[in-house]
Amino acid sequence: MVIVLKKDITSNEKDNIKKILQSRKFKLNEVKGEESTILAAVGKLAMDVREVEVLPGVSKVIPISKPYKMASREFQPENTIVEIPNNRGQIIRVGGSRLISIAGPCAVESRQQMLDAAEAVAASGAVMLRGGAYKPRTSPYSFQGLGEEGLKYLKEAGDKFGLPIVTEIVASEYIPVMKDYVDVYQVGARNMQNFELLKRLGALGKPVILKRGLSATIEEWLMSAEYLLSSGTDKVILCERGIRTYEKATRNTLDLSAIPVLRSMTHLPIIVDPSHALGVRDKIPPMALAGVAAGADGIIVEVHCHPEQALSDAAQALYPQQFDKIMRDIEVLAPVMGKEVSKIRRVFSIDTDNSCSKCSSLKKTCVYSGKKGAYAEQAIEQYFDGDIKAESVDSFTEIFKAVVSGKADYGMVPIENSTAGSVYENYDNLTRFEDVSIVGGITLRIQHSLLAPKGATLETIKNVYSHPQGFSQCSDFLEDKKNWSHIDSISTATGAETVANKNSVENAAIANYRNAKLYGLEVLAEGIENNPNNYTRFLIIAANHIAEKNEFVTKTADKASFVFSTKNESGALYDCLGIFKKAGLNLNRLESRPIAGKPWRYWFYADATIENKDNSIEYINNVINELKSVAEDVRLLGVYAESGR
Repeated sequence: MVIVLKKDITSNEKDNIKKILQSRKFKLNEVKGEESTILAAVGKLAMDVREVEVLPGVSKVIPISKPYKMASREFQPENTIVEIPNNRGQIIRVGGSRLISIAGPCAVESRQQMLDAAEAVAASGAVMLRGGAYKPRTSPYSFQGLGEEGLKYLKEAGDKFGLPIVTEIVASEYIPVMKDYVDVYQVGARNMQNFELLKRLGALGKPVILKRGLSATIEEWLMSAEYLLSSGTDKVILCERGIRTYEKATRNTLDLSAIPVLRSMTHLPIIVDPSHALGVRDKIPPMALAGVAAGADGIIVEVHCHPEQALSDAAQALYPQQFDKIMRDIEVLAPVMGKEVSKIRRVFSIDTDNSCSKCSSLKKTCVYSGKKGAYAEQAIEQYFDGDIKAESVDSFTEIFKAVVSGKADYGMVPIENSTAGSVYENYDNLTRFEDVSIVGGITLRIQHSLLAPKGATLETIKNVYSHPQGFSQCSDFLEDKKNWSHIDSISTATGAETVANKNSVENAAIANYRNAKLYGLEVLAEGIENNPNNYTRFLIIAANHIAEKNEFVTKTADKASFVFSTKNESGALYDCLGIFKKAGLNLNRLESRPIAGKPWRYWFYADATIENKDNSIEYINNVINELKSVAEDVRLLGVYAESGR
């Protein structure tokens, strides 16, 4: 059963509830959520819930009807996010708004093989490294793995590139030798119902990826997860890897319908393994994307630098180039799903001994304009994966001031919207604040709702609050509501807060639906934006006069932004644009803005896509030097990764 505790419960009341339940042989787990705290009580003995409901401090009791208790939505309504640290002091989070990728060869074959594979998958965006040191093979004559030697190679390669390692455990007797090497244990399909192994593995408390059995039902799969959860670990990740059917065209049948079904049944994160499902490398990429589109939290795939030489599962091992293409396609798909692709980031200084003692003491800050619940806050959460503190300020200009002064490490600023156009104030701020550089970019899907206090209807509303961009993006919805007064707010979230404070049925706000929960409002209408393909592009800024100014700039930077002004002569702009053509640089945005103090003179703001990613900084510097020869003034704003970290 799930016992929801009252918000004002005392420590003595809570202890008394636990004592009574433990005396009835119930196993207890306390879960603290945003709205309430619950006690999950699991046990064999049936108990009348009314005996618990009358106890002081109890708000209500919810019986769990499912045979799987701790894995059920009744046990935990909110999605579980499994946190996995790497050796750089960063946290890989599986679940929530993130999409993760785990990649590497089927089997560890040699030290160099693992180093090469780790380098390749890390460069493409994998956040964990997979590889089998112990291989359960159908034939006793097939390659069985390198054992502990393979674990050492796997761990060395993972540590070198900041990738936690994932490897399969085939029997409980291997736990002692594996525990010092493994970050995430993988339970293969053949061992899904090896309950003694699951109990011993769960007692370790480490993250476990539980693959679905060859012919297992979803309920049987969740019952196996229950063994892990009830034995001590709360870090279980489900993996759909295909089931055995009558079909012979593929190795197995990838059951993508299991993903939305599981979402309603369990709070556990779900990933997909298209490699073992399909068994043929050319068929894997579309199913990896299909898994993401179906709602999976990530993928796990086999990647080998020389598949033709692989000792295990050669036919289904992807070439590194294929994996790179999958990752780029997922980055395009992610915003549609309301998610962001997680990557290993170079945010902190890395100690040479890999202990990274400095990392734990650093808690960086990113500021945004508006109140809690603003789209910019959501962008911060997705971009930094929760590794940074988000703080609000009252205007876009204050974001820049906070970054320049050192009060904040980063700022999150909107620069353009796909339907409402450019945020010109921030173009001006980028030219005005010369000590600021662009260090990253993220695109967020914008979904607007009409929020109002309880009891309000479309007929009672007289005033609507939002940011000017919010009104612009919902103009079609507002078209026939001529009697509504439009009142500008600093942000859409500020508008929602204002409406909540006024608490009048005459007021409403246009904002993200998340603000309804934050400010106690009701959703009167959803999806009121003009265009469902409504995206806002945000830029992450940092001060360029401090030592760590380029910590986000890597060899994989794919975007450059700069401003330039032209000479006051015929053909000046033509000459500047000719430099870009000569350099083969693809300009995908060009905006003009007035230069303060110089009437009828303009800055040109330009965004360019970098194709030559391996030498991006040197390449852009050469372009800038060429541009200076024909322009009046040039300033590089940043070389960065647009789609992530």
